Formats: sequence, structure tokens, C-alpha cells
Amino acid sequence: MFLLFLMQNAAIAQQKSIDVDSLMQLAINRADQNNPQKVLDHFSYTTYEKTIITDSLERENNAHSFFTEKVSKNNFNTYHGFKEEVLAFNMAGFKEPRYEVLGITLQSRSFYDEDFVIFNYRYAGPLSSRGLKNYDYKFIGDTTVLDRKGYAVAFSPKRPKTIPGLEGILYLDAQSLAIQKVHIAINDELVARIEQHYEFLPDVGVYMPRTSKLYIEKGETSKRLSLFRGKVSVGTIQNNPVKEAIEGRYLLLTSYNANFNLSEGEKLEHPNLAIEVMEGADQKSEDFWTRYRNQALTERDLNSFDYLNNIVKTENIERRLAVINNFGIGYYTVDFFDFDLTYPLKYNNYEGLRLGLGGVTNADFSKDFRIEGYTAYGFKDKVLKYGFGGGVLLNESHGAWLSLSYSDDLQETGSFNYLTDRRVYSLFEPRLVNITQFFDYKTFRLNQEYQITPKILSEFQFAKTNVLQTEAYRFVLGDESYSEYDITEATFGVRWSPSSKFMRSEKGTVEIYDGYPKVTAQISKGISGLFNGDFDFTRVGAKFYYQVERLNKSTTEFLIEGKMAFGDVPLTHLFHAYPNAPTKQTIMQRFSVAGVNSFETMYFGEFFSDKLATLQVKHRLRPFNLGEKFKPEMVFISRYAIGDISNIDRHQDVTFGKLNKGFMESGFEINKILFGFGTSLTYRYGAYHLPSFADNIAFKFTFNLQL
Repeated sequence: MFLLFLMQNAAIAQQKSIDVDSLMQLAINRADQNNPQKVLDHFSYTTYEKTIITDSLERENNAHSFFTEKVSKNNFNTYHGFKEEVLAFNMAGFKEPRYEVLGITLQSRSFYDEDFVIFNYRYAGPLSSRGLKNYDYKFIGDTTVLDRKGYAVAFSPKRPKTIPGLEGILYLDAQSLAIQKVHIAINDELVARIEQHYEFLPDVGVYMPRTSKLYIEKGETSKRLSLFRGKVSVGTIQNNPVKEAIEGRYLLLTSYNANFNLSEGEKLEHPNLAIEVMEGADQKSEDFWTRYRNQALTERDLNSFDYLNNIVKTENIERRLAVINNFGIGYYTVDFFDFDLTYPLKYNNYEGLRLGLGGVTNADFSKDFRIEGYTAYGFKDKVLKYGFGGGVLLNESHGAWLSLSYSDDLQETGSFNYLTDRRVYSLFEPRLVNITQFFDYKTFRLNQEYQITPKILSEFQFAKTNVLQTEAYRFVLGDESYSEYDITEATFGVRWSPSSKFMRSEKGTVEIYDGYPKVTAQISKGISGLFNGDFDFTRVGAKFYYQVERLNKSTTEFLIEGKMAFGDVPLTHLFHAYPNAPTKQTIMQRFSVAGVNSFETMYFGEFFSDKLATLQVKHRLRPFNLGEKFKPEMVFISRYAIGDISNIDRHQDVTFGKLNKGFMESGFEINKILFGFGTSLTYRYGAYHLPSFADNIAFKFTFNLQL
């Protein structure tokens, strides 16, 4: 096959007018044999990298607006992929290292990748399997790179307004069609230049990237190019409290690879991490940095340290960043306490307006233990709810916390909450507004959180709960009838994110790339007789979530979930399918807010099940470009649910149906029409289609808030 390839390649090269598409098809076919990640089982190299943000590229400026440098050891093997060990990290102006900068992908490692990423913008790889579909190629001429003959081929996107693409020149080895050098130029929303040079390793016949230079400038857009998760930025940013202190128009990244090692070497620790910041990385001597820098720091580089020290201190940047970062995950920090932003304001049909306050102590209080609590008041039911507790850190590297808590509050009837999904932050919970069926509970909980690996999160909970009804209901077992009862329950949950990427530093382990699928599973056991528990039962649940993101900015989402319960299970601990239709007569009376993953035409209390399976599919079209600030999105949605229930006669003083015939609804949303608001229309059909046409329609508004 290889000889045949060489003969074909030689025949093409001899033509006066090269068939560039045939040449590129051969290069694409040959990509796996030229890609070091496909050819080599393992390799490693060191990288020195310097990143600056500046207002001007002219030399008369005294200092940069942002400066950081790092030294890493990059390890690759075919089983785990890449792991980056950050050996040294130096950031001007900050007393505490800002590790979140290390998790940003400024550019992908390889032009052989299916998608090439530049500052979170995704482009089709020029040598990917989709290359000929997405790019026009033009043969420029013969070249010589590293004393080896090659071809220069220009490429540009076929449909730049529909599918973003790179534009530049590939320099390909004439014999193998491997990449020898790359020049990229992009002039779009993102203005970028990349120049990448390679080194040829004759022993294995592959090219490895040696140097890379990335230049980014804010283009003709208000979209921000940012570090610190949007807190320190390039270009103009609106409503950013750090904007006046650290900003610039240009970002420049230079990296130099060296010390290529193709032997297996020592066994990697923590291979499931994408990035690990090694101990003492922020305390390296000047002699260490001198050994790795490709060239000495410039005068502007050196001036940046004093300049940024003054700026960061004067403008209290570190404090501002800490507050804003915590806000992004749902907390507002005041000294040693993080206020939980999910508590202050809620509304539902049972409590009416619910005002609350709560939170948890942070590391400024103690790194080894925490205290948490909350209180809330419903103005319709006129009842005070509250909870309090504390936790002890058992193992920092695995995020192992042992916690004890007590709460007196409400929970939705038929809900099944996954322990590992508990911290899902939203300022606005759409479906909560419509819920009417709750039960009152008083619970003591003992929880053990443990991150088995960076990709596997687990939690065990032992709980003693006293349940009281908020509406008429009796659970009948033989001659006994229960409206108030005690539940003693042990629960174990796990969440697996196989495609996500994680970074570990002295601040803990954080997710730096949100990959799919995500798999969550949980099992709980109700135990009678233990701590006065009334019922024996078992509940199991699992869900699978997958999202396909396309280069044309359309996405398709799949959510599959299954739940089963065995034994003596009261209504409060059965399952619903997330109904979200208020039980009112007309369409406009039912007009409310649509949920995220709820059945919009299924009425509250209409079905309960001890066996339930659901499937939801959402297809989101690329946003309509109707102006810089008006880009609505259309989403097509289909949902299906099927379930059943045993011993329905045990549940007295309440009426509901079985879901054994299969429930179906489909519809669409038009989101982000104005200030995050949109609208949705959903239609119910199939076995549970209702006689009145209007009763099968749900017309609602949607709300999408992006922080």
C-alpha cells in the first residue's frame, strides 16, 4: 500500500498542472500515518509558553496589560491521550496564581484534529476527514522545508458565512504529505494569525511541532475575547468590573517545544487529568526560567511586573475576580462566607413568593471544615423553612467531605433528585413556578462526597426523614393507613463524564472542558425498623445525556432516563415525568414559563409511576443573524415517556393515571427574542391525546439567561 501511495504521489508531482483536490485527498488519507498521536504509542516534550495582552504592538509602550509564562511537560500515550504537567507558572501582578488561565485552550495542539480551536472558536481541521467538504484548495508551488522537498497548498473555507473555516497555507512533505509548516490568517469576528514550524524526527519519520506563534486581535464584533472566564479581556467589554484595570486589544502567544522523548519513560501519576499544576510551580527561581526561555524577557515584559503589581493592588483585582468567579457558580462572596444565590427569590403555586437567605463558609474561614445554613419564608403558606449543617474535609485531592445536616422544608411529590447533580446553578428555575404538589419533610442527613477519579464523582447519603402531607393523601398497606410516616434511606450516586477534561492544582480539581456523554446513576434503599423507618423499598435511576455540536453552530441534544422502584413505595417517593402544564381550562390560562427538560403538555398530578422511561431530543438551529444584538434561536423538541405502576389502589384520596400507553409531545421554541425571553409551542398527540384540541396545546414563554 505504501509503495502504491508513493507511485500515485510521484505521478501527481510530475504533472505540470497538479490536481490539488487529488493531492489533498491523498494527504487526508495519509493523515493518520503522519499524525504523531496516531503513529506513536507514547512521547513527551517540554514547552515554554509566554502570553501577553497589550494595548499596542509599538515599542514605546512601557508595559503590557497582562503577562504570564509557564513551563510544561506534555506527556502522551494512546490510552489516556495528553496530560500536561505544569512545572512552572509565572503571572505578573497576582499574589495568588490564577490557575483558571491554564484551562483555556488558546489553540489546539494539532492541525490533524477534526476540529481546530482558536480561543474557543471551532474550525474544521484542514486535514480532517471533512477537509474537502469544507475547504477550497489551491496549489501554490514546490517548496523546500528542513532540506526536504514539499508542496505549498493554500486553503480557504467554502462557505465562510455558514461554516467558519481557517484560511492559510499548508506546507506538505513531498514524500509523505505530512505537515512541515503552517501559516494561518483569519479576518472575521476573530482576527488571528498563526505560524507553526515543525521538526523532523528521522528515526520515526514524523514531524513534531517545534514553535508556534499566535496573534489575536478583536475583530468587528462586540463579542469579547477573554481570559479569567471573561474577567480579564482583550477588546471592549461592557459591564465588566475589571475592564478599566486590565484590558488590551491584542493577545500574543508564543510557545517553544524541546526535549522530545519517544521512549515510554516513567509511569504517569493521575493520567486521567488533562492538566496538573505541580507543587511549587509558582515559586521557581530565575535560573530555572533561564534554562527554558527561548530568549530573554524584553524590557516591556520586565516592566509589566511592577506595573501590574500596582494595578492589581490599587484596583483590588484579586478580590473582584474571586467575587465574580464565585458568582458564576452561584455564590456571592463576603469575606469568609459565600451567599448562595439560589435562595433569595423563588415562586411556586403552593408557597407563593418565597424569600430566603443562605450559604456556606469558604476557605478564608477554614480549609478543613465548613458551616452552612439557610432560611426561607413562603408568603402564601406562611411557613418558615430552614436548614443547617457542617462538614469536615477528609481528603483534599479527592474532594472528600463528610457532612451532617438537618432541614425542615418542602419537596415536590414524585421527584427523584440525583445527589451528584445537586449543585446545578440557576438564578431562575422555570418549572418551579407551576408546581402545586409538595410534601413537608424534616430530615437528618449524613453525606460522604468523594471524587473517585477526576471523571467519576460519587456521593453516599444516609437520611432519616419524617414526611407530612400538604394535601389529602393516605398510603394503605394491609390494615395500616399512613398519611404521616418515617423514611430511613441509604443512597449512593455516581456521575461519570468520560469526555470531560479536568485540571488539578492546589485549589482543587476543576472541569476545564465540558465533554459528552454524561452518565448519572443512583440507587437508594428504604429500610423499615431502622430508626423507626416504616417502609422497605428500593429505588434506582439512571440518565444519559449527549450533545452533538456542529461547526455551523447547530446542536442536537439527547436525554434518556430510566427509573424503577420496588417494595412499599408511597406516592411521595414514586416518579413523575416532570410535568409542567397547570390544571387550568384555556390555553392562555395555562400560559406560563416553559421548563428545560419538562413535558409541557402533561398536567401536574396526571401520572405517577414506579417504572418510568423518558426520551427527549432537541435540535437547535444555528442562530438567526438579524443584527449584532438580535440573534434568536429556534429549537425543535420531541419528548416520549412510558411507565407503569403496581398496586395503584394503595394510594388513597388522590387520583392519577398510568403511563403504560406511551406519552408523546412535540413542538418548538424560539429563544432569545428579547432580553433572554422567547416563546414555545408544544402539541400533545398519541395514546394520551385529549378530546379537546385546545387541551393538547401548551403555549408558554421561555427564558435563557447566560452569565
